[in-house]
Amino acid sequence: MSIDLSQFHQVFFEESFEGLEEMESCLMELDPSAVDGEVINSIFRAAHSIKGGSATFGFDVVADFTHVLETLLDEIRAETRGISQDDVDLFLRAVDCLRELLSQLQQGEQPDTEVAQELKAAFEKILREGGDTTTAVATEPEPDAGETGTQSWKIYFRPGTDTLRTGNEPARMLRELAALGQAQVTVAAEEVPGLGALEPESCYLGWHISLTGSIEKAQIEEVFEWVVDESEIRIEAQAAPASATWSIAYRPGTDVLRTGNEPARMFRELAALGDLTVSADTDGLPQFSQLDPESSYLGWQLTLTTEADKSSIDEIFEWVIDESDLTIETGAEPVSAASTTVAPESEPAAAPAAPAPVPTSTPTAAKPAKSPPQAKPSGGDGAKKAVETSSIRVGIDKIDNLINMVGELVITQSMLGQLGTDFDLDRLPNLLEGLSQLEHNTRELQESVMRIRMLPISFAFSRFPRMVRDLSRRLNKKMEIELKGEQTELDKTVMEKIGDPLVHLVRNAVDHGIEPPEKRLAAGKQEEGKITLNAYHQGGNVVIEIIDDGRGLDRDSILAKAVEKELVTERDAGQLSDEQVYDLIFHPGFSTAKEVSDVSGRGVGMDVVKRNILALNGSVEITSTAGQGSKITIRLPLTLAILDGQLVRVGSHTYIFPLVSIIESLQCDSSLVNQVAGGCDVFQLRNEYVPIIRLFDVFSIEPDSRNLGESLMVVVECDGEKVGVVIDDLMAQQQVVIKSLEQNYQKVEGISGATILGDGTVALILDIPGIVKIAGVRHLTDNQVTSLARSHSNSELMALSASA
Repeated sequence: MSIDLSQFHQVFFEESFEGLEEMESCLMELDPSAVDGEVINSIFRAAHSIKGGSATFGFDVVADFTHVLETLLDEIRAETRGISQDDVDLFLRAVDCLRELLSQLQQGEQPDTEVAQELKAAFEKILREGGDTTTAVATEPEPDAGETGTQSWKIYFRPGTDTLRTGNEPARMLRELAALGQAQVTVAAEEVPGLGALEPESCYLGWHISLTGSIEKAQIEEVFEWVVDESEIRIEAQAAPASATWSIAYRPGTDVLRTGNEPARMFRELAALGDLTVSADTDGLPQFSQLDPESSYLGWQLTLTTEADKSSIDEIFEWVIDESDLTIETGAEPVSAASTTVAPESEPAAAPAAPAPVPTSTPTAAKPAKSPPQAKPSGGDGAKKAVETSSIRVGIDKIDNLINMVGELVITQSMLGQLGTDFDLDRLPNLLEGLSQLEHNTRELQESVMRIRMLPISFAFSRFPRMVRDLSRRLNKKMEIELKGEQTELDKTVMEKIGDPLVHLVRNAVDHGIEPPEKRLAAGKQEEGKITLNAYHQGGNVVIEIIDDGRGLDRDSILAKAVEKELVTERDAGQLSDEQVYDLIFHPGFSTAKEVSDVSGRGVGMDVVKRNILALNGSVEITSTAGQGSKITIRLPLTLAILDGQLVRVGSHTYIFPLVSIIESLQCDSSLVNQVAGGCDVFQLRNEYVPIIRLFDVFSIEPDSRNLGESLMVVVECDGEKVGVVIDDLMAQQQVVIKSLEQNYQKVEGISGATILGDGTVALILDIPGIVKIAGVRHLTDNQVTSLARSHSNSELMALSASA
């Protein structure tokens, strides 16, 4: 049976990346001075799975590389060699290398093997330097192959029923065996059911293989090593003694199937002893109408040629000897090949078919006519589709809850449908109740679906222990990392987009926050610094905190650099709050680092961090205490699919402001509006001046009125500054489902998406930074603010004089 293995690629890559995460996590907790066997076993199993899967799909570069890893791990877990810290570092580099190779293969690219070859050579050098390289499973002494080095092996291989579903194609293994030497393959088809019971993706066949060549048992075991747990495999060396032929007459008791003693199992065990020929005796078979499917009616004539003695045959039948007719004689002639060998469909499990010789190159029963697909670089749609494919693992409880909600909706639909066909005013309360139930069920269904996309934030946090360890060693610092709230759930899309900002913030904490050991000791701190990542839910948001117990932010240094870069004036610098000072580090190119390292210090990144967080409708703030450490707090929405929005009207059009960006809404007062150089109107909001954007000008639509005194203003935050957006009317606040314009139409500047309102109309969701960019609004300079303040004071004096 030949199947297209490419359909399993995505599953393989997902499981392989999970295996690498497991390997990395175990290596991080591994103590070379006191090796934990279970930890080594976990690392070995992960490497073993990746090797087997990659070999199946033809990713030979991964399979070959992982094989060397696995061999070394096998020796370590067998306690034939130890492991050093340098070995752990090398294994971690191997994990990184495998991750890169798999990523390239997943993208459909040709993998870059330079690093893999370098690491492989390093592992092979370690293996050559010492330790017993005997494979752990090869525990039996192998017979002397003689002067020629040729050895004959008898192999029985029956894969598990689900082998094909996992992508482990037996045909590949048969080809690998044939490549080792001269092979003769015979199919064992005794478990093939009737046509009506056949499952096309299940494996029912087994194989007897005679293999001759200069072959060690370990080479054969290696072919089967990644299916050994789910298959029946026997590998025996063929010894020199002459074979004997046994004639066996076996008629099991009628109830043998009910006791679980299937004849097929015994025939497999006999076949493992030698060459077996089977014919069925159907004399006891009743009429079809009298057949009992749980009863056994057949007898069997078997001819076995084997080097085993009679006691080995007796042992196979020992469980049924009291309830069966059994005769075992030696010296008989083999049964004719023309004998009846196929059992009736009514008893498939107890009806082995006669083995048929199969050519080595193409085992007919398995039909491996095509080799497994090879990894080929491709820039076509197929490769692109593989990249875009994404999946998520969902707990069965969430699926059950979703199914229950759909069931409730069906019930409500049925109730409303009944009302629709037979309705009068007397049944109006029933209709209202049905609509209320529909609203309740829809809300619960929405929440259930949203929870399906939720993943624990441990998926984002898991990379940081390794990163902190590597950075601390590179910077000659001592530190630990503590992860809290790892089970806090966050939307998968949000988690993917927050990963890079978190990496940058943690790297900054390691490089700039935590002091060198000598400075910590001099400051009365513990030599080892500490970084804490904490996550928790707060309202409808997820809060992520990055905390370090390092030196804290230097307010004076930040202000000095800000004055130098002309971000603030010396006069205003002393009036800024701590929050405003710390917010300066998010300006592009801002850095107080005296030395630039390969870790950080170039002033590139913090502005990108904030921009990415704002793009997720989130916020970021910094608190710090000099000499004690800093805390960066990120607030993010649980999901990007639902938005809390404020509906507004401009003319006949409806727009939606993200509620998180709104500071306040108010009635415009024309007397508080001034104009600065460049033609920008500003509004005096208490003690500050806010630039004004007329939304009807941005989108070229006709408003109810162009007079600001008759309009409303929504004050929003954009990049830490306030901006006033003029509208005609405020409408309701509500949760809206975000639909992408870019995917369905094209990217529109100033618009982040759209939604469909309850009346069926489409409302556009505003992108505040985009609106500000279109309007050309810039932050007011200090001179402009001073001029406005002086103008306002003069106006007040004139008003007082006039009143006097």
